[in-house]
Amino acid sequence: MRGKRTATGAALAAGALAVTGLAFAPTAAAVTPQSATITANCGIFGGGTATLTATQVGTSATLTLTSTAIKTPVAVAQDSIASTLTLVRASGGTTVFSGTRNPAMASGSAVTVGPLPGTVASGDSLEAYGGSLKMVIFGVTVTCTASAKQSPGPFVFD
Repeated sequence: MRGKRTATGAALAAGALAVTGLAFAPTAAAVTPQSATITANCGIFGGGTATLTATQVGTSATLTLTSTAIKTPVAVAQDSIASTLTLVRASGGTTVFSGTRNPAMASGSAVTVGPLPGTVASGDSLEAYGGSLKMVIFGVTVTCTASAKQSPGPFVFD
């Protein structure tokens, strides 16, 4: 009987610690929508439909761009593309997400860059149209721009 009480007490203590940990854990803020589609034009490097996926924790946010329509011209090693994604802020100005995060990609593979970190403020509304994505691959700069507004609409951060 004493063993059962000890085990029950330990389970209750562990549960209380888990709940306490959740109470103090940072909460993920909601960005709406979590993903949006754009049509990108990358000049001589091609273009087509791309998906932007956003996440947010407080004032830190990340964006990832994936596209099966835009292909890598050569094989690319992991974390070797220097990417700068500039989005237009509805209130004026721009917000930049940049970094060297990408998976390894074979020649002719779909392009994925990110998650690229950036800083946002509560209420920021960010749109790809009017901004750009610049990728530096082996010293060659590839610039992509959206040919229309993103769908279903701009990213709005909490």
